[in-house]
Amino acid sequence: QVQLVESGGGLVQAGDSLRLSCLFSGRTFGSYVTGWFRQAPGKEREFVASISWNVGRTSYSESVKGRFTISRDMAKNTMYLQMVSLKPEDTAVYYCAAGPGYLSTSVWPYWGQGTQVTVSS
Repeated sequence: QVQLVESGGGLVQAGDSLRLSCLFSGRTFGSYVTGWFRQAPGKEREFVASISWNVGRTSYSESVKGRFTISRDMAKNTMYLQMVSLKPEDTAVYYCAAGPGYLSTSVWPYWGQGTQVTVSS
């Protein structure tokens, strides 16, 4: 079975850094776009960042641009999200996901279980 497993979340103070990891297993995602999404309590899921697996083209939401960096280690089938200058507004459950680039992310077929990031003031 295809699995995506996030790790690296935790409780930090504003201004701190965290690195999230997403391990892919069960299949390769060479033709897919992979990315990070987050959902805060009472809010809808939102896009954070994405990277095309083969080419490495990246995209970021305006709210995280300049603070977060998405990357991947193809040999390890692992995607990362380096988060710096964290703000309380970044508090959310962070999910990694993968799917064909031509599909809306709302119907991407593969999602992880999420990892909690909490940023205190």
